[in-house]
Amino acid sequence: MANVAIVGSGFIGRAWAISFARAGHDVRMWDQALAAASGARDYIAGVLGDLAANDLLRGQAVDTVLGRITIVEELGEALADAVHVQENTPENLEVKRDVFSRIDALSGPQAVIASSTSALLPSRFTDHLEGRHRCLVVHPINPPYLIPAAEVVPAPWTSAETVERTRAFLVEAGHAPLVMKRELDGFIMNRLQGALLEEAFRLVADGYASVEDVDTGLRDGLALRWSFMGPFETVDLNAPGGVRDYVERYQAIYSNIFPQMLRRVDWAGEVMETIEAERRKRLPREELGERQVWRDRRLMALAAHKKKSDQEFGQ
Repeated sequence: MANVAIVGSGFIGRAWAISFARAGHDVRMWDQALAAASGARDYIAGVLGDLAANDLLRGQAVDTVLGRITIVEELGEALADAVHVQENTPENLEVKRDVFSRIDALSGPQAVIASSTSALLPSRFTDHLEGRHRCLVVHPINPPYLIPAAEVVPAPWTSAETVERTRAFLVEAGHAPLVMKRELDGFIMNRLQGALLEEAFRLVADGYASVEDVDTGLRDGLALRWSFMGPFETVDLNAPGGVRDYVERYQAIYSNIFPQMLRRVDWAGEVMETIEAERRKRLPREELGERQVWRDRRLMALAAHKKKSDQEFGQ
């Protein structure tokens, strides 16, 4: 058990708090708006019941996990004796630079300082710090208490010890870290997701498919395999002789398609009228919140199924 500091109590911060408290850590959450942090704890209390119902609290009681999360009024109080600090402030470079300066000055030398940023390279907001060797990005797919993958992205000066400590800390908390060798715009997951979204927008904009056709192709097609295998394992199993055999058989198909993929469609342009109209027909705007709750509960059910399946198959 260790002390963990959560800086910023929005959707990502409160999700990390659940994940780390479930792992047995004492979590202290700070936000410059104290009311926001208090509201986050109330939100967490509501989520924990659903997690317990799906056996996703490691056999612990809701009150036990919630009792590990404390709201504090001062940043220094949150950082005291913390071995891991997870920063979750807005995607603004100057804000990140200021917050990391404060964390570096107030936290002990034992603390790893991680940012949840999904877009900013760690070198852009840690270069000025005395303790920059202990700074890096840990970017989750929200919510991290349901989706275990998290990207570990070092700056050029992040120490190898910091990277390894972070990787081990995440694994112990039940996460599946993706440890990048060096920083890159978009990291890994947003680059993969971005490639897929670019093609999805093109297919609709050029009149080849409806929004629902594209969603069906992922939901009822590729995603069924991708929920337990990655793309390399998928192709390795899709040809009798494995990945090399697959490439020899099918690379020409993708070589033919690739030049057609080198044109961007403006997501906010004319195609947005089509996409938004189709989505609002299927899901009215006033029902978005209810559907988001449905999504999270389906994710809980999937996480519980994958947990049971991994145990049965010895993964």
